[in-house]
Amino acid sequence: MTVYLDLSALQSVPAANLNRDDLGSPKQVRYGNALRIRVSSQSWKRVIRHGVEQDLGEKAARTRMVPVKVRHALEQAGWPSELAAFAGAQVAASAGKKGIGTEKAGHTSVLLFLPEAAIEELAAVCTEHREALEKAHGKKNPGQILPPSTVEEILKRRTASISLLGRMLAELPDANVDGAAQVAHAFTTHAAEPQRDYFTAVDDWLGAAETGSGHLDTAEFSAGVFYRYGTVNVTDLLKNLEGDAKAARTVLASFAEHFLLSLPQAKKNSTAPHTLPDLAYLAVREHRPLSLAAAFETPVTADRQGGFSKPSRTALDAYARNINRLTGDRHRPFHGHTVIDPEEKFSGLGAAHDSYHQLVEAAVDAALTSTDSATAAAGEQQ
Repeated sequence: MTVYLDLSALQSVPAANLNRDDLGSPKQVRYGNALRIRVSSQSWKRVIRHGVEQDLGEKAARTRMVPVKVRHALEQAGWPSELAAFAGAQVAASAGKKGIGTEKAGHTSVLLFLPEAAIEELAAVCTEHREALEKAHGKKNPGQILPPSTVEEILKRRTASISLLGRMLAELPDANVDGAAQVAHAFTTHAAEPQRDYFTAVDDWLGAAETGSGHLDTAEFSAGVFYRYGTVNVTDLLKNLEGDAKAARTVLASFAEHFLLSLPQAKKNSTAPHTLPDLAYLAVREHRPLSLAAAFETPVTADRQGGFSKPSRTALDAYARNINRLTGDRHRPFHGHTVIDPEEKFSGLGAAHDSYHQLVEAAVDAALTSTDSATAAAGEQQ
């Protein structure tokens, strides 16, 4: 049996452009025959990952610049620039059986996802084999100078965030990690479209007789109440962490906290849209995860005061009640919520908690207890 931790949140975001398309406009999606503002899962997942890595002190990098970083490390150690560049390129060329391609700028042809500490380890491998690198430097087809198994082993190293979010690298299949976390695209619970902002910038040193602005342009922004959803396969996370329950607890709690507290940083200096979710709902489920996004397939309409937040919370609770009825509340060991207004009562969202922290702690406890029970039950059946 597989155990999941589901996370849902409703968050009101004022004028912002959290995630832009190729034209600089807020991303959109049509859902329920209404246009909504959308924030891609990749955008939100990146800030969550950085938060988790900072919590755990295990920084990783998704990058094409591994050969360049190795070259810089060797140059700082006193290597000649050309030899250091050759050694950096050999890190990619010596990875696995066929190597990883590089481009003119020294970047790998594909993104790698590895611990930041791996750069020092790769530089150490180059130092160990410096003599062989010096002999091969300048040859037209030098082949793989560094030991492929050693380079591959370093590139395969994991951090907790890699175990959580996964890694795919066709060139090194053994380095692939099936991610335990999934994050959905966030979208507004109501119809919403981008708005245009005409802005100017004043030149502070214009002469007294001169008028006009130093710069003028238009930009787009949006505002709305977003439904956000993510889920973690707790069973897979434990497997990726080699059964380390203590590490799993830390990673789960950190992911849940940053799911609730993080915000994509695009255009932050000109919009500062630093809000928090009005409502958070966490559930532990067995067999399969369950998004409540369909609560908003019919777009929410504003209440008498003109707001969308409270009607969105009411719609989510009503949909959850119906889902609970359909499923008979089975395969859900825990669910609970916390809300901006403690006077609001929800019958479909489980027990009320005073804070995000209390809700996360209760949900993580329940998720790991359910995973332990599932593991014990599987052992008895064998």
